[in-house]
Amino acid sequence: MPKIARFIIWICSKFTKSEIEQIISGLADILQDRNPEVKPKDDFKEKHPNYRNFAVPPLPPLTKSPKKEVPNKNYTYFLAEYVKVHGRPLSPVRCRAGSVRVPDIVVCPCCNAPHNYLYYNDGKKRTQLLCKVCGQLFQADKRFQRKTKYYCPYCHHALFTWKQRKEVSIYKCCNNNCEYRMRRMSKLNEREKELVKTRSSQFKLTYQYREYHFALNELTHSAPEHEFLNLTKIHNGPNVLGLILAFYVSFALSARKTAYVLRSVFGISISHQTVLNYAAAAAFYCHNFNMKHKGPIDLISAGDETYIKIMGKQHYVFLFISSDSLKITAYHVADSRETLPAIIAMNEAIRTADPEQGIILVTDGNPSYPAGIHYLNAQRGKNLAHRKVIGLQNLDSESEAYRVFKQLIERLNRTFKHHVKPSHGFNSLNGAIALVTLFVTHYNFLRPHMSLKWKPPVHLPELETITTIQGKWQKILSLAA
Repeated sequence: MPKIARFIIWICSKFTKSEIEQIISGLADILQDRNPEVKPKDDFKEKHPNYRNFAVPPLPPLTKSPKKEVPNKNYTYFLAEYVKVHGRPLSPVRCRAGSVRVPDIVVCPCCNAPHNYLYYNDGKKRTQLLCKVCGQLFQADKRFQRKTKYYCPYCHHALFTWKQRKEVSIYKCCNNNCEYRMRRMSKLNEREKELVKTRSSQFKLTYQYREYHFALNELTHSAPEHEFLNLTKIHNGPNVLGLILAFYVSFALSARKTAYVLRSVFGISISHQTVLNYAAAAAFYCHNFNMKHKGPIDLISAGDETYIKIMGKQHYVFLFISSDSLKITAYHVADSRETLPAIIAMNEAIRTADPEQGIILVTDGNPSYPAGIHYLNAQRGKNLAHRKVIGLQNLDSESEAYRVFKQLIERLNRTFKHHVKPSHGFNSLNGAIALVTLFVTHYNFLRPHMSLKWKPPVHLPELETITTIQGKWQKILSLAA
Protein backbone atom coordinates (compact mmCIF):
# COMPACT_ATOMS: atom_id res chain seq x y z
CA MET A 1 0.00 0.00 0.00
CA PRO A 2 1.39 3.44 -0.87
CA LYS A 3 2.65 5.73 1.86
CA ILE A 4 -0.04 8.37 1.27
CA ALA A 5 -2.84 5.79 1.36
CA ARG A 6 -1.62 4.51 4.73
CA PHE A 7 -1.45 8.08 6.01
CA ILE A 8 -5.09 8.72 4.96
CA ILE A 9 -6.21 5.58 6.79
CA TRP A 10 -4.29 6.73 9.89
CA ILE A 11 -5.97 10.18 9.77
CA CYS A 12 -9.41 8.61 9.50
CA SER A 13 -8.68 6.40 12.51
CA LYS A 14 -7.49 9.30 14.68
CA PHE A 15 -9.76 12.23 13.81
CA THR A 16 -13.49 12.87 13.46
CA LYS A 17 -15.20 14.08 10.29
CA SER A 18 -15.28 17.71 11.44
CA GLU A 19 -11.59 17.58 12.42
CA ILE A 20 -10.70 16.14 9.01
CA GLU A 21 -12.57 19.03 7.37
CA GLN A 22 -10.45 21.47 9.40
CA ILE A 23 -7.30 19.64 8.31
CA ILE A 24 -8.37 19.88 4.65
CA SER A 25 -9.09 23.59 5.06
CA GLY A 26 -5.67 24.17 6.62
CA LEU A 27 -3.93 22.23 3.84
CA ALA A 28 -5.83 24.26 1.22
CA ASP A 29 -4.50 27.46 2.79
CA ILE A 30 -0.97 26.10 2.53
CA LEU A 31 -1.39 25.08 -1.12
CA GLN A 32 -2.75 28.54 -2.00
CA ASP A 33 0.05 30.34 -0.06
CA ARG A 34 -2.37 31.85 2.48
CA ASN A 35 -0.28 30.57 5.40
CA PRO A 36 3.24 32.09 5.07
CA GLU A 37 4.53 30.34 8.21
CA VAL A 38 4.08 26.82 6.82
CA LYS A 39 5.52 25.66 3.51
CA PRO A 40 5.27 22.25 1.79
CA LYS A 41 8.35 20.07 1.74
CA ASP A 42 10.81 21.01 -0.99
CA ASP A 43 11.91 17.87 -2.84
CA PHE A 44 14.24 19.73 -5.19
CA LYS A 45 17.36 18.32 -3.52
CA GLU A 46 15.95 14.79 -3.65
CA LYS A 47 15.36 15.12 -7.39
CA HIS A 48 18.75 16.82 -7.94
CA PRO A 49 21.20 15.10 -5.53
CA ASN A 50 24.27 16.50 -7.31
CA TYR A 51 23.09 20.12 -7.20
CA ARG A 52 25.73 22.19 -5.36
CA ASN A 53 27.47 18.99 -4.31
CA PHE A 54 31.03 20.28 -3.97
CA ALA A 55 33.80 17.68 -3.77
CA VAL A 56 37.56 18.11 -3.93
CA PRO A 57 39.10 15.89 -6.65
CA PRO A 58 41.27 13.18 -5.10
CA LEU A 59 44.28 13.65 -7.38
CA PRO A 60 46.55 16.70 -7.01
CA PRO A 61 47.47 18.63 -10.17
CA LEU A 62 50.61 18.00 -12.15
CA THR A 63 53.34 20.63 -11.82
CA LYS A 64 55.06 19.75 -15.10
CA SER A 65 53.59 19.35 -18.54
CA PRO A 66 53.45 15.65 -19.48
CA LYS A 67 55.80 14.85 -22.33
CA LYS A 68 53.99 14.26 -25.58
CA GLU A 69 55.25 11.85 -28.17
CA VAL A 70 57.03 14.03 -30.70
CA PRO A 71 58.35 12.47 -33.92
CA ASN A 72 62.13 12.60 -33.99
CA LYS A 73 62.43 12.00 -37.74
CA ASN A 74 63.14 14.45 -40.53
CA TYR A 75 60.32 15.72 -42.71
CA THR A 76 61.83 13.92 -45.72
CA TYR A 77 61.01 10.60 -44.04
CA PHE A 78 57.35 11.54 -43.67
CA LEU A 79 57.19 12.77 -47.26
CA ALA A 80 58.57 9.45 -48.47
CA GLU A 81 56.07 7.51 -46.35
CA TYR A 82 53.25 9.63 -47.71
CA VAL A 83 54.24 8.73 -51.29
CA LYS A 84 54.26 5.00 -50.40
CA VAL A 85 50.78 5.17 -48.90
CA HIS A 86 49.01 7.56 -51.31
CA GLY A 87 51.02 7.08 -54.47
CA ARG A 88 51.63 10.79 -54.90
CA PRO A 89 53.73 13.45 -53.13
CA LEU A 90 52.38 15.64 -50.35
CA SER A 91 51.64 19.06 -51.79
CA PRO A 92 52.75 22.20 -49.90
CA VAL A 93 50.23 24.52 -48.27
CA ARG A 94 48.26 26.55 -50.79
CA CYS A 95 47.66 30.08 -49.51
CA ARG A 96 44.80 32.20 -50.72
CA ALA A 97 45.50 35.46 -52.47
CA GLY A 98 46.08 38.24 -49.97
CA SER A 99 46.43 35.90 -46.97
CA VAL A 100 49.39 36.19 -44.62
CA ARG A 101 52.11 33.67 -45.40
CA VAL A 102 54.44 32.01 -42.93
CA PRO A 103 57.87 33.70 -42.99
CA ASP A 104 60.65 31.88 -44.83
CA ILE A 105 62.85 31.58 -41.73
CA VAL A 106 60.26 29.57 -39.78
CA VAL A 107 60.67 25.78 -39.75
CA CYS A 108 58.89 23.05 -37.83
CA PRO A 109 60.73 22.38 -34.54
CA CYS A 110 59.67 18.71 -34.66
CA CYS A 111 60.58 17.56 -38.17
CA ASN A 112 62.36 20.62 -39.67
CA ALA A 113 59.75 21.02 -42.40
CA PRO A 114 60.18 24.32 -44.32
CA HIS A 115 57.74 27.21 -44.19
CA ASN A 116 55.76 26.11 -47.27
CA TYR A 117 54.43 23.11 -45.25
CA LEU A 118 53.30 25.29 -42.34
CA TYR A 119 50.15 27.36 -41.82
CA TYR A 120 48.53 29.41 -39.09
CA ASN A 121 46.06 27.41 -37.04
CA ASP A 122 44.37 30.14 -34.94
CA GLY A 123 42.92 32.54 -37.48
CA LYS A 124 43.72 36.23 -37.17
CA LYS A 125 45.77 35.76 -33.98
CA ARG A 126 48.56 34.10 -35.98
CA THR A 127 50.36 32.81 -32.88
CA GLN A 128 49.94 29.05 -33.41
CA LEU A 129 51.33 27.08 -36.33
CA LEU A 130 50.46 23.59 -37.57
CA CYS A 131 52.84 21.41 -39.56
CA LYS A 132 51.18 19.65 -42.48
CA VAL A 133 53.91 16.99 -42.56
CA CYS A 134 54.06 15.70 -38.95
CA GLY A 135 50.82 17.25 -37.60
CA GLN A 136 52.46 18.97 -34.58
CA LEU A 137 51.32 22.30 -33.16
CA PHE A 138 53.80 24.91 -31.97
CA GLN A 139 53.94 28.61 -31.18
CA ALA A 140 55.19 31.11 -33.73
CA ASP A 141 56.78 33.25 -31.04
CA LYS A 142 58.02 32.23 -27.57
CA ARG A 143 56.25 35.25 -26.13
CA PHE A 144 52.93 33.55 -26.80
CA GLN A 145 53.81 30.24 -25.20
CA ARG A 146 51.39 29.36 -22.45
CA LYS A 147 52.72 29.83 -18.95
CA THR A 148 50.96 27.79 -16.32
CA LYS A 149 51.78 26.32 -12.93
CA TYR A 150 49.52 23.27 -12.97
CA TYR A 151 48.15 20.68 -15.36
CA CYS A 152 45.08 18.48 -15.06
CA PRO A 153 46.05 14.99 -13.80
CA TYR A 154 43.23 13.42 -15.86
CA CYS A 155 43.52 15.01 -19.33
CA HIS A 156 46.92 16.80 -18.97
CA HIS A 157 45.46 20.12 -20.12
CA ALA A 158 46.81 23.32 -18.57
CA LEU A 159 44.75 24.73 -15.70
CA PHE A 160 43.77 28.38 -15.91
CA THR A 161 43.35 30.74 -12.96
CA TRP A 162 39.61 30.84 -12.36
CA LYS A 163 39.40 32.89 -9.14
CA GLN A 164 42.01 34.82 -7.19
CA ARG A 165 41.57 35.63 -3.50
CA LYS A 166 43.83 36.65 -0.68
CA GLU A 167 43.97 33.21 0.92
CA VAL A 168 43.41 30.96 -2.09
CA SER A 169 43.83 30.75 -5.86
CA ILE A 170 41.43 28.44 -7.68
CA TYR A 171 42.60 26.75 -10.89
CA LYS A 172 40.23 25.06 -13.29
CA CYS A 173 40.43 22.69 -16.25
CA CYS A 174 38.76 24.02 -19.40
CA ASN A 175 38.69 20.75 -21.34
CA ASN A 176 35.08 19.66 -21.88
CA ASN A 177 36.25 16.16 -22.81
CA CYS A 178 38.27 15.71 -19.62
CA GLU A 179 37.97 12.26 -18.07
CA TYR A 180 37.06 13.76 -14.68
CA ARG A 181 34.30 15.90 -16.18
CA MET A 182 32.87 13.05 -18.24
CA ARG A 183 32.81 10.84 -15.16
CA ARG A 184 30.93 13.50 -13.17
CA MET A 185 28.51 14.07 -16.05
CA SER A 186 27.66 10.37 -16.16
CA LYS A 187 26.45 10.53 -12.54
CA LEU A 188 23.76 13.15 -13.32
CA ASN A 189 20.18 11.98 -13.70
CA GLU A 190 17.85 13.17 -16.47
CA ARG A 191 16.50 16.12 -14.48
CA GLU A 192 20.01 17.28 -13.64
CA LYS A 193 21.16 17.00 -17.24
CA GLU A 194 18.36 19.37 -18.23
CA LEU A 195 19.10 21.75 -15.36
CA VAL A 196 22.82 21.87 -16.12
CA LYS A 197 22.03 23.59 -19.43
CA THR A 198 20.82 26.70 -17.58
CA ARG A 199 22.63 26.39 -14.22
CA SER A 200 25.95 24.85 -15.12
CA SER A 201 27.76 26.83 -12.42
CA GLN A 202 25.76 25.04 -9.71
CA PHE A 203 27.15 21.63 -10.67
CA LYS A 204 30.81 21.06 -9.81
CA LEU A 205 31.72 19.05 -12.90
CA THR A 206 35.18 20.18 -13.98
CA TYR A 207 38.47 19.52 -12.23
CA GLN A 208 39.44 22.28 -9.80
CA TYR A 209 42.47 22.80 -7.62
CA ARG A 210 42.65 25.21 -4.70
CA GLU A 211 46.09 26.59 -3.93
CA TYR A 212 46.08 28.02 -0.42
CA HIS A 213 48.55 30.76 0.46
CA PHE A 214 48.98 29.89 4.13
CA ALA A 215 52.53 29.80 5.44
CA LEU A 216 53.47 26.89 7.68
CA ASN A 217 54.31 29.29 10.52
CA GLU A 218 50.72 30.60 10.34
CA LEU A 219 49.28 27.19 11.20
CA THR A 220 48.91 27.97 14.88
CA HIS A 221 47.42 25.22 17.00
CA SER A 222 44.89 26.44 19.58
CA ALA A 223 46.48 26.68 23.04
CA PRO A 224 45.30 27.94 26.46
CA GLU A 225 46.40 31.38 27.55
CA HIS A 226 49.00 31.81 30.28
CA GLU A 227 46.87 32.71 33.29
CA PHE A 228 48.04 35.23 35.88
CA LEU A 229 47.39 32.61 38.58
CA ASN A 230 50.56 30.99 39.94
CA LEU A 231 49.80 27.36 40.80
CA THR A 232 52.80 27.12 43.13
CA LYS A 233 51.33 29.79 45.40
CA ILE A 234 47.66 28.88 45.55
CA HIS A 235 46.01 28.98 48.95
CA ASN A 236 44.57 25.43 48.92
CA GLY A 237 47.73 23.49 48.02
CA PRO A 238 48.56 20.94 45.31
CA ASN A 239 46.42 18.15 46.81
CA VAL A 240 43.26 20.25 46.45
CA LEU A 241 44.30 21.13 42.89
CA GLY A 242 44.61 17.42 42.11
CA LEU A 243 41.14 16.78 43.56
CA ILE A 244 39.66 19.60 41.47
CA LEU A 245 41.12 18.21 38.24
CA ALA A 246 40.06 14.68 39.19
CA PHE A 247 36.40 15.64 39.69
CA TYR A 248 36.15 18.40 37.08
CA VAL A 249 37.99 16.60 34.26
CA SER A 250 38.39 12.88 34.96
CA PHE A 251 34.91 12.33 36.46
CA ALA A 252 33.23 14.92 34.19
CA LEU A 253 31.53 17.01 36.87
CA SER A 254 30.55 20.62 36.35
CA ALA A 255 32.46 23.37 38.14
CA ARG A 256 29.57 23.97 40.54
CA LYS A 257 29.15 20.29 41.34
CA THR A 258 32.92 19.94 41.82
CA ALA A 259 32.87 22.77 44.37
CA TYR A 260 29.84 21.18 46.05
CA VAL A 261 31.54 17.76 46.33
CA LEU A 262 34.71 19.28 47.80
CA ARG A 263 32.67 21.25 50.29
CA SER A 264 30.29 18.42 51.25
CA VAL A 265 32.69 15.45 51.28
CA PHE A 266 36.10 16.91 52.09
CA GLY A 267 35.09 20.07 53.93
CA ILE A 268 37.05 22.25 51.47
CA SER A 269 35.24 25.54 50.92
CA ILE A 270 35.91 26.91 47.42
CA SER A 271 33.73 28.54 44.75
CA HIS A 272 33.00 27.26 41.28
CA GLN A 273 34.94 30.21 39.87
CA THR A 274 38.01 29.03 41.75
CA VAL A 275 37.58 25.63 40.08
CA LEU A 276 37.52 27.30 36.66
CA ASN A 277 40.55 29.47 37.49
CA TYR A 278 42.59 26.50 38.68
CA ALA A 279 41.62 24.47 35.61
CA ALA A 280 42.54 27.29 33.20
CA ALA A 281 45.93 27.75 34.88
CA ALA A 282 46.65 24.00 34.82
CA ALA A 283 45.64 23.72 31.15
CA PHE A 284 48.52 26.00 30.07
CA TYR A 285 51.09 23.56 31.44
CA CYS A 286 49.16 20.48 30.29
CA HIS A 287 49.09 21.71 26.70
CA ASN A 288 52.89 21.87 26.53
CA PHE A 289 53.00 18.46 28.22
CA ASN A 290 50.62 17.00 25.60
CA MET A 291 52.69 18.33 22.72
CA LYS A 292 55.97 17.12 24.20
CA HIS A 293 54.88 13.59 25.13
CA LYS A 294 52.70 12.77 22.14
CA GLY A 295 55.28 10.43 20.63
CA PRO A 296 55.19 8.78 17.18
CA ILE A 297 51.94 8.11 15.37
CA ASP A 298 50.57 5.01 13.64
CA LEU A 299 50.13 4.36 9.94
CA ILE A 300 46.42 5.27 10.02
CA SER A 301 44.81 8.13 11.91
CA ALA A 302 41.13 9.09 11.98
CA GLY A 303 39.82 12.63 12.30
CA ASP A 304 36.54 14.43 12.70
CA GLU A 305 35.06 17.60 14.11
CA THR A 306 32.44 17.89 16.85
CA TYR A 307 30.42 20.80 18.21
CA ILE A 308 30.68 22.97 21.29
CA LYS A 309 29.02 26.26 22.22
CA ILE A 310 31.09 29.31 23.11
CA MET A 311 29.26 32.50 24.08
CA GLY A 312 26.09 31.09 22.53
CA LYS A 313 27.67 30.45 19.11
CA GLN A 314 28.56 27.17 17.45
CA HIS A 315 32.25 26.27 17.44
CA TYR A 316 34.08 23.15 16.34
CA VAL A 317 36.70 20.91 17.91
CA PHE A 318 38.88 19.02 15.44
CA LEU A 319 40.17 15.75 16.90
CA PHE A 320 42.53 13.13 15.44
CA ILE A 321 43.17 9.72 17.00
CA SER A 322 45.89 7.19 16.21
CA SER A 323 44.50 3.82 15.13
CA ASP A 324 46.66 1.38 17.17
CA SER A 325 47.80 3.32 20.24
CA LEU A 326 44.40 5.09 20.51
CA LYS A 327 45.99 8.37 21.60
CA ILE A 328 44.75 11.78 20.57
CA THR A 329 47.31 13.29 18.21
CA ALA A 330 45.65 16.65 17.51
CA TYR A 331 42.96 18.87 19.02
CA HIS A 332 42.07 22.27 17.64
CA VAL A 333 39.19 24.64 18.48
CA ALA A 334 37.88 26.86 15.67
CA ASP A 335 34.79 28.86 14.78
CA SER A 336 34.32 27.19 11.37
CA ARG A 337 34.77 23.93 9.50
CA GLU A 338 36.74 25.52 6.67
CA THR A 339 40.07 24.44 5.26
CA LEU A 340 42.43 26.40 7.54
CA PRO A 341 41.39 24.74 10.84
CA ALA A 342 41.40 21.35 9.10
CA ILE A 343 44.95 22.00 7.87
CA ILE A 344 46.06 23.04 11.37
CA ALA A 345 44.64 19.87 12.91
CA MET A 346 46.13 17.56 10.27
CA ASN A 347 49.49 19.33 10.41
CA GLU A 348 49.67 18.70 14.15
CA ALA A 349 48.47 15.11 13.74
CA ILE A 350 51.42 14.26 11.46
CA ARG A 351 54.02 16.44 13.23
CA THR A 352 55.77 13.56 15.01
CA ALA A 353 55.57 11.08 12.13
CA ASP A 354 58.73 9.54 10.74
CA PRO A 355 59.90 11.35 7.57
CA GLU A 356 59.73 8.13 5.57
CA GLN A 357 56.44 7.00 7.07
CA GLY A 358 53.39 6.68 4.85
CA ILE A 359 50.33 8.13 6.55
CA ILE A 360 46.65 7.54 5.85
CA LEU A 361 44.08 9.99 7.25
CA VAL A 362 40.50 8.74 7.48
CA THR A 363 37.75 11.39 7.65
CA ASP A 364 34.18 12.00 6.57
CA GLY A 365 33.10 13.79 3.39
CA ASN A 366 33.98 17.31 4.53
CA PRO A 367 35.80 18.83 1.49
CA SER A 368 38.14 20.74 3.82
CA TYR A 369 40.14 17.57 4.50
CA PRO A 370 41.16 16.61 0.92
CA ALA A 371 41.88 20.29 0.13
CA GLY A 372 44.08 20.48 3.23
CA ILE A 373 45.90 17.26 2.31
CA HIS A 374 46.74 18.70 -1.13
CA TYR A 375 48.20 21.74 0.64
CA LEU A 376 50.26 19.70 3.13
CA ASN A 377 51.61 17.43 0.40
CA ALA A 378 52.71 20.48 -1.59
CA GLN A 379 54.30 22.22 1.41
CA ARG A 380 55.92 19.33 3.26
CA GLY A 381 56.68 17.04 0.34
CA LYS A 382 54.92 14.18 2.11
CA ASN A 383 52.66 11.66 0.46
CA LEU A 384 49.62 11.84 2.71
CA ALA A 385 46.80 9.57 1.61
CA HIS A 386 43.16 10.36 2.28
CA ARG A 387 40.31 7.92 2.73
CA LYS A 388 36.68 9.01 3.01
CA VAL A 389 33.94 7.21 4.89
CA ILE A 390 30.57 8.56 3.77
CA GLY A 391 27.30 8.24 5.67
CA LEU A 392 26.12 5.46 7.94
CA GLN A 393 25.99 2.72 5.32
CA ASN A 394 28.82 1.25 3.26
CA LEU A 395 27.78 2.38 -0.22
CA ASP A 396 31.30 2.09 -1.67
CA SER A 397 34.35 -0.12 -1.16
CA GLU A 398 36.40 2.64 0.49
CA SER A 399 33.77 3.27 3.17
CA GLU A 400 33.54 -0.45 3.84
CA ALA A 401 37.31 -0.89 4.18
CA TYR A 402 37.87 2.08 6.52
CA ARG A 403 34.60 2.12 8.47
CA VAL A 404 36.29 0.65 11.53
CA PHE A 405 38.66 3.64 11.78
CA LYS A 406 35.81 6.12 11.42
CA GLN A 407 34.09 4.37 14.31
CA LEU A 408 37.16 5.07 16.47
CA ILE A 409 36.81 8.83 16.07
CA GLU A 410 33.04 8.67 16.52
CA ARG A 411 33.55 6.82 19.80
CA LEU A 412 36.08 9.47 20.83
CA ASN A 413 33.56 12.20 20.02
CA ARG A 414 31.02 10.51 22.29
CA THR A 415 33.54 10.35 25.14
CA PHE A 416 34.48 13.98 24.56
CA LYS A 417 30.85 15.12 24.69
CA HIS A 418 30.38 13.23 27.94
CA HIS A 419 33.15 15.31 29.52
CA VAL A 420 32.06 18.63 27.98
CA LYS A 421 28.29 18.35 28.43
CA PRO A 422 28.25 19.30 32.16
CA SER A 423 29.71 22.71 31.29
CA HIS A 424 26.56 23.67 29.30
CA GLY A 425 28.62 25.89 26.99
CA PHE A 426 31.46 28.30 27.66
CA ASN A 427 31.63 32.03 28.33
CA SER A 428 35.06 32.43 26.73
CA LEU A 429 37.18 30.81 24.04
CA ASN A 430 40.03 30.25 26.50
CA GLY A 431 37.71 28.34 28.85
CA ALA A 432 36.72 25.98 26.06
CA ILE A 433 40.32 25.43 24.95
CA ALA A 434 41.35 24.81 28.57
CA LEU A 435 38.79 22.05 29.11
CA VAL A 436 39.61 20.45 25.73
CA THR A 437 43.30 20.46 26.66
CA LEU A 438 42.66 18.91 30.07
CA PHE A 439 40.41 16.28 28.50
CA VAL A 440 43.23 15.27 26.11
CA THR A 441 45.66 15.01 29.05
CA HIS A 442 43.20 12.79 30.90
CA TYR A 443 42.48 10.67 27.80
CA ASN A 444 46.10 10.12 26.77
CA PHE A 445 47.82 9.69 30.15
CA LEU A 446 45.21 8.74 32.77
CA ARG A 447 42.18 7.03 31.22
CA PRO A 448 42.54 3.21 31.00
CA HIS A 449 41.39 1.47 27.81
CA MET A 450 39.96 -2.03 27.79
CA SER A 451 41.49 -2.74 24.33
CA LEU A 452 44.91 -1.73 25.73
CA LYS A 453 44.61 -4.14 28.67
CA TRP A 454 43.36 -1.34 30.93
CA LYS A 455 46.34 0.89 30.30
CA PRO A 456 46.31 4.50 29.03
CA PRO A 457 47.36 5.19 25.40
CA VAL A 458 50.61 6.94 26.45
CA HIS A 459 52.55 5.13 29.15
CA LEU A 460 54.43 7.27 31.70
CA PRO A 461 56.76 5.37 34.06
CA GLU A 462 56.49 8.22 36.60
CA LEU A 463 52.79 7.38 37.18
CA GLU A 464 53.18 3.63 37.79
CA THR A 465 53.57 3.85 41.58
CA ILE A 466 50.80 6.44 42.06
CA THR A 467 47.40 4.89 42.81
CA THR A 468 45.07 7.90 43.06
CA ILE A 469 43.78 10.08 40.23
CA GLN A 470 44.50 13.30 42.11
CA GLY A 471 48.05 12.10 42.76
CA LYS A 472 48.59 11.42 39.06
CA TRP A 473 47.29 14.90 38.19
CA GLN A 474 49.77 16.40 40.66
CA LYS A 475 52.63 14.41 39.13
CA ILE A 476 51.73 15.47 35.59
CA LEU A 477 51.64 19.14 36.62
CA SER A 478 55.00 18.79 38.33
CA LEU A 479 56.48 17.21 35.18
CA ALA A 480 54.90 19.90 32.99
CA ALA A 481 56.02 22.87 35.10
